[in-house]
Amino acid sequence: MEVDLRTLVEGCKKNDRKAQALLYKNFYVAMSTLCTRYIDNQQDAMQVLNDGFLKVFKNIDAYDPFKGSLYTWIRKIIINTALDFLKKQHIEYASNLSDIEDEPFIVNSAVQKIDADELLVKIKQLPAATQLVFNLFTAEGFSHSEIAEMLGISEGTSKWHVSDARKQLKQLIVLKQIRL
Repeated sequence: MEVDLRTLVEGCKKNDRKAQALLYKNFYVAMSTLCTRYIDNQQDAMQVLNDGFLKVFKNIDAYDPFKGSLYTWIRKIIINTALDFLKKQHIEYASNLSDIEDEPFIVNSAVQKIDADELLVKIKQLPAATQLVFNLFTAEGFSHSEIAEMLGISEGTSKWHVSDARKQLKQLIVLKQIRL
């Protein structure tokens, strides 16, 4: 069944529970995947998802279809909700910029031998702050200046976390290859 998003948005603006349920259902998979990228605990991730959708429904009047897609608007709210949750966790952001080296290089053959699920498991092994910055940069496409503003850190700290993540992932991938 093809769902007209404009009709759903209009229904949500009228506080129609069926429209809200359909909107939630339409974006559930993508947004729950997004939440689990940032939040390790499944229960907390679902809480962030639901809190995010509550914000979506409360602020649906602010959605302007001429400024972007509904998906992008919802995604931004969910990411911000996840960031708010993580800020409450008091994550420490290192700022040791002396450890930055040029972009760490990961051998293509090693990356080709690791599937997406394994890579996600390896990313989850990163320290919380590094994992967060790495996901915002690589998966969400935010710039270092945007990440710095969102998290209240410097651009250099953001760059350090991405560099550190790549370095750690390289080590994890190489160790896996050695064991094979």
